[in-house]
Formats: sequence, structure tokens, C-alpha cells
Amino acid sequence: MQIAVISDTHMNQPAGWFIRFYEEHLAVADLLIHCGDVTGFATWQMLMQHPNFHCARGNCDMHVQLGPQLSDFVTLDLNGFRLAACHGWGPRSSVPDRVAAHFGHDWDLICFGHTHARYFSDEHGSLLLNPGSLGETGSWAMAHIDTSGAVSCDFRVAEC
Repeated sequence: MQIAVISDTHMNQPAGWFIRFYEEHLAVADLLIHCGDVTGFATWQMLMQHPNFHCARGNCDMHVQLGPQLSDFVTLDLNGFRLAACHGWGPRSSVPDRVAAHFGHDWDLICFGHTHARYFSDEHGSLLLNPGSLGETGSWAMAHIDTSGAVSCDFRVAEC
């Protein structure tokens, strides 16, 4: 399974590069996770094209049309593989600690945003993934889940 993970797009309207990026990289993923701060309702609507799109609400997702559509926490059971996602909160330096403490150890993969920094580690007792900021640096991640449930991660950069 391929899971495209993006966060912190901070985009009111989908720009031309973002539309091409979606078509080339996100649309082909089995699952698309956005870890919050979509910011714009039009961008969220475009991402909703994906048949398996899930998005957590970020601290910048308070648009009157967008905010009520999103939840702070996303949890999925994918045929026994347990995935959770959120944006993250508080000081950026301790976001991984707070996210890991919130969800606990019952998850195979926990995706989060907010820090705008790439992160892939199990040092908190859970495997945590932050793709970085798509809107700021073009950073995103493709997570691969093999048949045994093992997770690998490729960090990538979109051509903006």
C-alpha cells in the first residue's frame, strides 16, 4: 500500500503546480492523508477528488466552510493496519512528544504536521511521520506498507 502524506499546504486556491502535483503523485496513491492546515476550502474540495482522502483539522483551518468539515483526529483501520493522523499543537519542539502521548502505542503509524519539519522515527514508542510543509518547502512523504505491515518512508520535494 502506498500512502501519500502531506501537511501545511497553506493554500487558499489550488495553484497550477499543485494541480499537476496532485495528478502526478497524489492521485495514484492508495490513500491520501493531509495532516492539517489546508487553509482553503477550494484546495480541500480539490483533494476530495481522491477516493481515499482523509484530513485532520489544523490550527489554520478555521474557514467557515472548511473547519466544520474536519476533525482534529483521524483514525483508520486498514485491514488490521492502524493509522492515526492529526495536525499537532503547541511549541513545535515538543509536538512529537504530545502526539505520541495523545495516541499511545496502539497505532502502526501516526502522521502529524504543524512543525513544518520532516520527521520519521519510532523513538517515542510509536512510529511517527511528519512530511514537512508542502506549502512552504514542497516537502511531502510517500509511506509504503508491505504485506507484513512494515512501514518505510520516502521524503520527496514537489516542484512548485
